Amino acid sequence: MKGILGRKIGMTQVFTTDGKLIPVTVIEATPNVVLQKKTVETDGYNAIQVGFEDKREKLANKPEKGVVAKANTAPKRFIKEFRYDEMMSYEVGQTVSVDSFVAGEVVDVTGTSKGKGYQGVIKRHGQHIGPKGHGSGAHRIVGSMGPIAPNRIAPGKNLPGQMGGNTRTVQNLEIVAVDAEKNVLLVSGSVPGPKKGLVIVKSGIKANGKTNEAAELVNYATEAVAE
Repeated sequence: MKGILGRKIGMTQVFTTDGKLIPVTVIEATPNVVLQKKTVETDGYNAIQVGFEDKREKLANKPEKGVVAKANTAPKRFIKEFRYDEMMSYEVGQTVSVDSFVAGEVVDVTGTSKGKGYQGVIKRHGQHIGPKGHGSGAHRIVGSMGPIAPNRIAPGKNLPGQMGGNTRTVQNLEIVAVDAEKNVLLVSGSVPGPKKGLVIVKSGIKANGKTNEAAELVNYATEAVAE
């Protein structure tokens, strides 16, 4: 298994040569720097720690500066560990780039969903709106809280509250294309989070290393030259 940190740029669509439309999410993942390598002997487990996106040195504390100094790189804004044996070939200071993935590979993508703030039950849970007549005082309220006895609200009752802003993982998405020159991955379907949100792309935990046959996409630049 393998993984990389990146940012969600947005969504678009691509076409295969046989006319199939594929909605894709564009993820920009500039090379991640390996900051630390952990082994069973030293830490009790195998993992590599990677950093993504430089930040100003004044924003880094002393321990962070010590870690990045060993990797001969700048302090990083985001740091993540990937506990996979297959990535142990990397050494401190090396980079993990998008070309470690291939088109057709099945991945899991983790992101933080859009925060919606404090919302009512209609938007948060999809409950029905009340009667809209002037005599009704229950247009968008919660409604019945349950029976008279026991006179308490049962755990799990759908109530208003904070909506969104949660870490979510979408599994078994397929990598449609890899652009190593632009550090971009095209992943089928949608992934959690707003534009420019941080996402984690890693090998599908349920895929067992499965790789589908890569779709042949329409290359518009080639088409224009041919005409």
